[in-house]
Formats: sequence, C-alpha cells, structure tokens
Amino acid sequence: MKSILIFYLLLCSCAVIAQQDPLYSQYINNPFVINPAYAGFTNNLSTAVSYRQQWAGFEGGPKTFNASGHVSLFDNRMGAGLMISSDQIGSNTVTEVFGSYAYRIQIDNKRTLSFGLQAGVANYVVDNSKVNPADPGDPLFEGSVRELKPSFGAGIIYSTDLLFVGLSVPRMLESKATADDVTSTLYTQHYYIVGSYLFFLTNRVRFKPSALVRLVSGAPASIDLNASVILYENYQAGVLTRNFNTYGIFLQGVFKNSFRLGYVFEVPTGDSVGVNYTTHEITLGFRMNLFSFHDNSSAISF
Repeated sequence: MKSILIFYLLLCSCAVIAQQDPLYSQYINNPFVINPAYAGFTNNLSTAVSYRQQWAGFEGGPKTFNASGHVSLFDNRMGAGLMISSDQIGSNTVTEVFGSYAYRIQIDNKRTLSFGLQAGVANYVVDNSKVNPADPGDPLFEGSVRELKPSFGAGIIYSTDLLFVGLSVPRMLESKATADDVTSTLYTQHYYIVGSYLFFLTNRVRFKPSALVRLVSGAPASIDLNASVILYENYQAGVLTRNFNTYGIFLQGVFKNSFRLGYVFEVPTGDSVGVNYTTHEITLGFRMNLFSFHDNSSAISF
C-alpha cells in the first residue's frame, strides 16, 4: 500500500512513474512469458497456467496470473501463441492479452535462429476504493482510473542442442495517461537478456546454469542467477537468486510426457522486504502432438 501512496504523491508533483513488468521465476522452463520468439519452439502444442504470490502476508503485495499457449506450424518453421496475464500490486491492476508469431531459421542441424513478434492490449486500472488516505475526502483518491493501451513486443532466440540465448522487449511502447493536466507514465520498456547452457554429466543427469538480466530506464539492472539438476529428462531441482537479496528453490516434474508441475519458493532478505514475506509461484502445463510433424519428446523445458 505504501507504493500506491507514493505513486499518487509523485503524480501530484507531476513526476513520472512507470509500471513494472510482471515478475516470473519459471521463465527458466517457459521463456514464452518474456520472449515471443519462443512461440512454437518446443515443436508441439504447449500450454501453461501459472500463479505467483509475491511477499505473502505483505499488504498490497504483487499477485500475478498468467495463462499461455503456443503451437508450432508449417513443419516447425513457424509458431503462434496467445497469452493472457493479470498483475496486481496494491490498488493497481494491469490486464494484458497478446497474440504472438515466430519464424525460425534452421542454420544447420544444430543451430536455430528464431524471430518473434507479439501484439495486443493492456488495460491499466487504479481502484481507489482499496486505498485508505489520511483525508477520505481528498478528490485525488475518488473514483477509479482506467486506461486501455495498445502493446507490441519483439524477441530473438539463438539456440543449439546445448546453448540458449534470448533477447526480448515484450512491451515496446511507452504508455502515458493524462488527468487534470497531469501526465504520468504508465509503462516504460523493459529489456531481457537470458542465457543457459546444458551440461551432460551422465546419460541420466544434466546440469543447467542460467542467467537473466532485466534492464529498464531509471533503475539499476536486475540479475537472476539459477542452477539446476535434471534427472531422466523429466525431473528438475534448482536454486536461484535475484540481485543477491532474494533466494529460492524451484522444482519441476514432467509426468506421462505431457503434464508439467512446477513450484518456486523464494525468501527475500533484510535488504528487501524481510524474510517474513515469502513468495510462491506454481505452474501447471500440458503439451501434446497436434500435427504429424510435432515431436513431444523434447527435454524438460517446454
């Protein structure tokens, strides 16, 4: 709730405030949530639903819901996808709907380059009924604010059998709103750079380190570091840190080669909101072969 009050105070001073992107930890196994070039990347039909509650017990803490699906088309040379998300922080809620398209170039038998675009709309809502101002009669906190804005994004992925590197800007347009001659920035572009490498320790055990860098104007870079062990291609366990002030574990299993269950548990340190406010993220996924050229035998990332 404090962040909402700060938002309005700065708004009154004609300052510029920008909405942050939804935060995910399971992009590790579903890069589609941050990069449209991943549409159809798994050579099958892949769907997922996730829910993240950040800082459980902290009033106004972020809550994020995401539902997505993508499918490979035309002998796996193209991909199409759809994503719906809702991100709530205090009295602010952003609901987005995106459609995605990706085109893949097979450089050789091992190297692939994928380009992706996404387009949709974002609905920004500020519900002042959830705010408790010191002066209940303050007109600044009366009613609600709603803004519907277009949104476009792009991404690129380079991959081999072992290496994965992605660069994306999921929301390229800066969004602004004007009320009572005061202009505020609803959203500022975020840039993502992600990379991972797969080490084969034995025929049944693999080691996968990965990193993600988030960049946004006016804020320091955010860096995620992750490392996991994959057993029998279907079971994964790992650890993560975000800026070395949040630490966590993530678990994932693939069952009957089609169903996926993933869970992330994070603990912030005293440099953040404190260890009393843990974060939980759960993902349910399903994949299947829809066309004759589909392949449902890919590794755990899908």
